[in-house]
Amino acid sequence: MKTIGLIGGMSWESSLEYYRVINEETKLQLGDTHSAECLMYSFDFHYVDKLQHKGDWKKLTDEMVKQASNLKKAGAEFIVICTNTMHLMAGSIEEKTGLKVLHIADAAGEEIKRKGLTKVALLGTKFTMQGDFYKSVLRERHNIEVIVPNESDMMIIHNIIYKELILGKIDSLSKMKYVEIINKLQSEGAQGVILGCTEIPLLVKQEDVSIPVFDTATIHSKAAVRYSLTK
Repeated sequence: MKTIGLIGGMSWESSLEYYRVINEETKLQLGDTHSAECLMYSFDFHYVDKLQHKGDWKKLTDEMVKQASNLKKAGAEFIVICTNTMHLMAGSIEEKTGLKVLHIADAAGEEIKRKGLTKVALLGTKFTMQGDFYKSVLRERHNIEVIVPNESDMMIIHNIIYKELILGKIDSLSKMKYVEIINKLQSEGAQGVILGCTEIPLLVKQEDVSIPVFDTATIHSKAAVRYSLTK
């Protein structure tokens, strides 16, 4: 098994899910008392949050590369970033460390194609929804069309992530708002919805909506185990 290098703490709630799913999937694949060979660096998310909202992506990139390099020195053989937004730095990490970054959008794209879908909605932080680093992977590598909410709905989604979900707060009214936005995107042609922030699955489940839900934290975690077991 290749040693997985996890970059987490963005937030710790979703990193906990990564650790749980990766170990459960490893046991499922290998049986007996097996668990994953992995290393994790966990950021203080308060620090990351401030830099994100200041727009200091250069500093964040330097920090991500630094911690990926430290994981490599400790024995990691590839990198899993336990959040969607920070895949903005995936290319820089690969270039500077020589380690493969298992991209979360690739993992999502493979699952979407497996279900035969060609047009999906993307929910996440405003950085993920507004930027092209995530949508371009789905479009160019997987031929999947991606639509996002309008600006006002985008801010509702973003604010609930940062003011509630990252703090571990689960609110039924917020769930209703998310479901309304997903239903609106479905009416615009979305065949499925990517929960493109690893905290959103804490709030929205498959049973809440009528189109397929793609829980990126779970999909990415299982992809990490499959990759770790390849020769």
